[in-house]
Amino acid sequence: MSSGHLSSMKTRFHIPLEDEVVLLRSTTEADYEALYSAASDREIWAQHNAHDRWKPEVFRVFFEEGLKNDLGMFVIQSKMTGKILGSTRYYKYDAEGNCLRIGYTFFDRSVWGTGVNTKVKKLMLDRAFQWVDRVFFDVYEKNFRSQKALKKLGAVPGERTGDKVIFVLDRVEWEKIP
Repeated sequence: MSSGHLSSMKTRFHIPLEDEVVLLRSTTEADYEALYSAASDREIWAQHNAHDRWKPEVFRVFFEEGLKNDLGMFVIQSKMTGKILGSTRYYKYDAEGNCLRIGYTFFDRSVWGTGVNTKVKKLMLDRAFQWVDRVFFDVYEKNFRSQKALKKLGAVPGERTGDKVIFVLDRVEWEKIP
């Protein structure tokens, strides 16, 4: 992939996203404490392969990698309260395959089961499908909450790699969803 093409994609994917409930904006170093506060709950990571990400030293690595990610990392913020609810990212853009991945998503438990995840993914998928044909999600095989949420979005499980199930959603299927 040319550096110019990646640069163009970076610009497209760093633009904030929002609806009436949430704002997704680029993460900065200043967001660390609020994000860690949301992520420090052990239950968030219980079904995740990085089950110790609630620890400050493990979360710091996750956070730093997100800041270095080519397509950035979003802070998920409540528009009503301003509270940081979690984070997510686009990653692994593949120009040749015309696809990318969405993941590294976590939410404060206060918004579990409220539809916030669906709203966030809808915003991200609507943006992604302006430029790519397929979106992949790598999900730890024991992360049943995430698998259920992806199925509700219309993503289907595909190949397995190691301890992950790769879910896929293509633009044609996404456009059929009301």
